[in-house]
Parts: sequence; structure tokens; C-alpha cells
Amino acid sequence: MRILDVITAFPFIILVIAIVAIIGSGIRNMFIAIWCVGWKDYAKLVRSEVLAEKNMEYVSAAKTLGFSNKRIMLRHILPNVIDGAFVYAISDIMMCMMVGASLSFLGLGVSAPTPEWGAMITGGRPFLTTAWWISVFPGIVLAVTGVAISFVGKGVAEKVKSK
Repeated sequence: MRILDVITAFPFIILVIAIVAIIGSGIRNMFIAIWCVGWKDYAKLVRSEVLAEKNMEYVSAAKTLGFSNKRIMLRHILPNVIDGAFVYAISDIMMCMMVGASLSFLGLGVSAPTPEWGAMITGGRPFLTTAWWISVFPGIVLAVTGVAISFVGKGVAEKVKSK
């Protein structure tokens, strides 16, 4: 958890930019950088959920029945924790899309022949006065996709809560 605290001390996007700058641009390196920094949120989420679940009555009952710690963790605690991580993962997809577009906009993400919304936005910057739609439409589609994924995440969260 101390390593997690050190990584949390730095802003997410700054760490991602630093890692991409060190290992080089490209889609694979962009995903590696996002993964290297993004795991911390899942670790904190799962740890807090496990700490809350291990004090529940069904865990005490399983211990009383003599189940092993491995069985309690895999059969009882993990199914209750995984729902929260799944809901967070859906909202994290939107954030990763925005970070990827930001990196491509800065020239650290996907290279030119590969179509990507951030690269399309930055490619249309010189033409904003004459052909504004080159940059505006990819930005609108990126925003609409982010909102749509947010709604999907909200719906999944409500389904998980209703269980």
C-alpha cells in the first residue's frame, strides 16, 4: 500500500505523459502507460471492499463452518467485490478514452496513419478558420461516446445495487 500511496501522490495524466515520453509514443506504449498508472484505483477499490466484506456475518459463519481462507476469499468475498470493480471499469473506459485522445492530441499517442479522435482533432487545428468541422466533429463524437459510456456505467451500477 505504500507504493500505492507514492503513485497516488502524482496526478494521473502527468505520470502517463512521463511514461509515454520515456518508452516512446504509439498505441501499445500508450496502453502500457495507462495500465502502469491505472491499476492503483482498482487496488484501492478492491482493498476497501475486501476490508468491508471480511467483517460481514456470512464470513464469520463460513469461518465457523471451518472453511479455508482460500475458499472464503474465492467463493464468498470475491463475488461481492468484483461487482464494484466491474462498475468502476466501465467508467474507467471513458477516462482511458479521454487520456488516449489527450495523448494523441499532444503527439504522444497514436501515430498519423492510424485514425484516432485526438489525432483527428489536432490534425484539423490548422484549418479551424476554414474547415472547422475537421476538428469539431471528432470532438463531439468523443464527448457523446463518453456520455454514452457514462450512462451504461450508471445503468450497470443500478443493476448491481438492486441485486
